[in-house]
Amino acid sequence: MISSDYPLASWFLVFATSFFLVVVALPLLFVPLKWARVFRWKLPEEGKDLTVYFGRCLGAVSLAIIIVVAQGIPEPKSNLRLFDLVALTAGLMVAVHVWGALRRIQPMTETIETLFWAAVVFMALWLRYSTLA
Repeated sequence: MISSDYPLASWFLVFATSFFLVVVALPLLFVPLKWARVFRWKLPEEGKDLTVYFGRCLGAVSLAIIIVVAQGIPEPKSNLRLFDLVALTAGLMVAVHVWGALRRIQPMTETIETLFWAAVVFMALWLRYSTLA
């Protein structure tokens, strides 16, 4: 399962998919409001159904990305676009979190999370253009 030629790239994909599966995709897909409470979001009284709907939609999209990225674990060199997908997804998450931080509309946990997303962008791009080039 792990590439013998590019073990770091394979392990990055294993870690990224496993972490996002457990921390983001599955909780959002199945228990979005509980996930929101853990991350210290204030839950609205009105529009709860819409909140759950959007949370589950995001969880489903996250799960689809995870499944596609996980398929590249055995041969990361043959699946360079997956690193682009990870970097683009994480980069957009950086933008979303920075916007929320600047507008002061998110809990501190989300602002701190921005650093994690930025690290994922850096690692994906470094692996893509340095290690796998």
